[in-house]
Amino acid sequence: MKSIQYIWKDRKRILGMPLTFTRYRLSKDRIFCEKGFLNIRQDEVLLYRVRDLQLTMKLTQRIFGVGTICVVSSDKSVPHLDLVNVKNPREVKELIHRSVEEAKDARRMRTMEIMGGEDADHMDEEIDGMDEHEELE
Repeated sequence: MKSIQYIWKDRKRILGMPLTFTRYRLSKDRIFCEKGFLNIRQDEVLLYRVRDLQLTMKLTQRIFGVGTICVVSSDKSVPHLDLVNVKNPREVKELIHRSVEEAKDARRMRTMEIMGGEDADHMDEEIDGMDEHEELE
C-alpha cells in the first residue's frame, strides 16, 4: 500500500498551541480532518469537489496568529468542513485554493463553473463515472 504524501499538516490550536487531538492534512487530491484520541473519526473531501473557501479570523484568533478556514464542497457526506484555529491561515487558504484548481484542471472540471445551478451536482456525478479519455461535450 502506497502511503499518502501530504502537502500540509497542522492541528487545531488552543491559544496558538497545538494541544488538541484534531489533525488536518492536505494531499494533492484530498483534505483530511481527523478528530479524537480513543475514538477516531476521519472525514475527507476530494479537492475537485470544493466549491468555495472562506477565511474567518476573529480578534482572539488574530492575536494568536490563527484562523478558521471553511471548505464548502459538493460532497454529500461532508458539505462543510471547518479547519479551526490553523496557523498561518491566509497562506493555508491560498495553498488549498491552488491545490483545488490543480485538481479541477486534472479532471477537466472548468466547464462546471459556467453551468452552475441545480444541474451542477448532477453533472459532477456523471463526470465521476466518465473514463479519463472521454471529452465533455
